[in-house]
Amino acid sequence: MEKFQMKEMNTVKTILVSGASGIVGYGALRSLRQHSQKLRLLGSSIYDDSIAPAFCDEFIQAPLTSDAVYLPWLVKIIQQYQIDLIIPGIEIDLYTWIKHVPAIQAAGATPLLNNPALIDLCQDKWAFYESLNAAALNCTITSSLSSEFDDLVAQFGLPFLLKPRRGFASKGIVRVTNLETFKKHLGDMGGSLMAQPIVGQDDEEYTTSAFCDGQGGFYAHMTLKRKLSKDGFTEKAQVVPNDEFVATLTELCQHLRPIGPTNFQFRKCDTGIKLLEINPRVSSSTAIRTAFGYNECAMAVDYFLENKIPVQPPIRRGKAIRYTDEHIFYETGFYL
Repeated sequence: MEKFQMKEMNTVKTILVSGASGIVGYGALRSLRQHSQKLRLLGSSIYDDSIAPAFCDEFIQAPLTSDAVYLPWLVKIIQQYQIDLIIPGIEIDLYTWIKHVPAIQAAGATPLLNNPALIDLCQDKWAFYESLNAAALNCTITSSLSSEFDDLVAQFGLPFLLKPRRGFASKGIVRVTNLETFKKHLGDMGGSLMAQPIVGQDDEEYTTSAFCDGQGGFYAHMTLKRKLSKDGFTEKAQVVPNDEFVATLTELCQHLRPIGPTNFQFRKCDTGIKLLEINPRVSSSTAIRTAFGYNECAMAVDYFLENKIPVQPPIRRGKAIRYTDEHIFYETGFYL
């Protein structure tokens, strides 16, 4: 810890990654460590017994983001550790930080946040759909708030999906195969649930990460064909060529103007490439991408702290498979 006590001629940058006990958080920390040994990496989590300390120089236990003490705590931590950049590893931090950018910047840190309008739009999938639909984007998946089962069947066929308007990954999605299933969720239609057709097949799902310029373009991008775990995160991934996704990515960037790391979830079907959702931040696949040459966290440090424009890196071919492992934290001494 002592070697990081003072910043040597401002060459050492201090980065805080929140939610460091989760796959996004510790994936970001692993990617940053591969980028440079000159980074001072801090990780925070509400859990005091997590894996987070294994991936950072110093671990800081955080209060709940929803707690009234959270913002004063964050400001204090930024000032105490002279933090240069904070990266959200969990969704609630993204939506909380965007409301308090002046306070975070006044404390001395730059928050890694996307276009505020896009972040706001991504909080409600129905509002997001309306924006894409109004722009007549080809990648838009037709959606509905109707509570009439027959109308939805006529429009989407059976089975169709009920998706939470708020949330992420595949959590809370209901596959409707009959009226009985639909009736169980009827009271939530329009309010917290929306309906969509099933688009494409499970084995034709892709995740494209782009580092966007905020002006309607992007500097670099990478695409993985993926298989999801039961928790909605990437479990298996295969590097695929970017070419067929460029046109769709371009029209989305021109419409939404994201900035920095942005994750696009696609499915391919008979009518082309369709957008499932956008995660306007670093995603759970960030460490996988880094392993193949696309380090979006490193790009973010260089771009937002050093004003260095990202360039498209060469992407190595291959596949990734996640599995369960363990990290051992030794204590001093032995038991006899």
